[in-house]
Amino acid sequence: MRRNLLIIVNPISGIGKQNKIETVLQNSLDHTLFDYTVCYTEYAHHGAEIAREAVGDGNFDAVVAVGGDGSVNDVVSGIAGSQMVLGIIPCGSGNGLARNLKIPLTPAHAIEAINHYKVAEIDTIYANDRIVASIAGIGFDARVARRMKQAKVRGLQAYARIIISDYPTYKEHVYRLNIDGKEIERMAWFISFANSNQFGFNTAIAPLAQLDDGLIDVCIVDRIPLMHLPLTAPLLYLNHFELSQHVEYFKAHEVTVYNNKEQWVNIDGEGERVGEEIRFVNVRKSLKVLVP
Repeated sequence: MRRNLLIIVNPISGIGKQNKIETVLQNSLDHTLFDYTVCYTEYAHHGAEIAREAVGDGNFDAVVAVGGDGSVNDVVSGIAGSQMVLGIIPCGSGNGLARNLKIPLTPAHAIEAINHYKVAEIDTIYANDRIVASIAGIGFDARVARRMKQAKVRGLQAYARIIISDYPTYKEHVYRLNIDGKEIERMAWFISFANSNQFGFNTAIAPLAQLDDGLIDVCIVDRIPLMHLPLTAPLLYLNHFELSQHVEYFKAHEVTVYNNKEQWVNIDGEGERVGEEIRFVNVRKSLKVLVP
């Protein structure tokens, strides 16, 4: 049985791995099993439009996102609610969802994984009317995503520059949350709402998160003093961030934030304005995705 793939490429994503994607597809995709069409995005969220049209056409078996977490989010937004299968060729900066799914970060190896066409079902999260495939966050997390949206250069160094620049002056905020019916109020530096376990770059902000458990992992982080960073930062890479004294951790089906005064949220690495009240809801096993 031959399958038809739509390959959606974000030409400005990440650090440029996608620039030779057509050559890599020609060399690595099993052409006895697949036909494919390549489309390039031309503006913000164009990938969602292309993916939505592909669902409507009914001519494709899978839509493959070539880019980073933001590009993946666009495709997921376009295929949400359908039976379309998502493929990922990670070419972004952080590639958090791809890393969590163990998808190889080298495009040729990621394509070889697509050749096996193994489909898994994972959760998604809705943040008001916006879909989250990997992770969302408010507070300092959203500030960094907002700044990155305006940056001309992507990659780990760009993130690091923004964090170092804004860390000293960014203030904690009071947030009121309803977590599965329980009201709490917390002073927080940032709060993450995780489907996958990491931001990207192997930084596991929510090390207990599972992509198919029907739950949102809520990670409330207070301001970490500079003197504590040498002890706290390594926990992100050791998959034990929840053990930090500066972290409070919950698992929930639904979370509402009532006073996100900055009105911004980080959705899969992209800063988006959503308002002061945000309702996060897990939709269990709502996305089909190709995995190794």
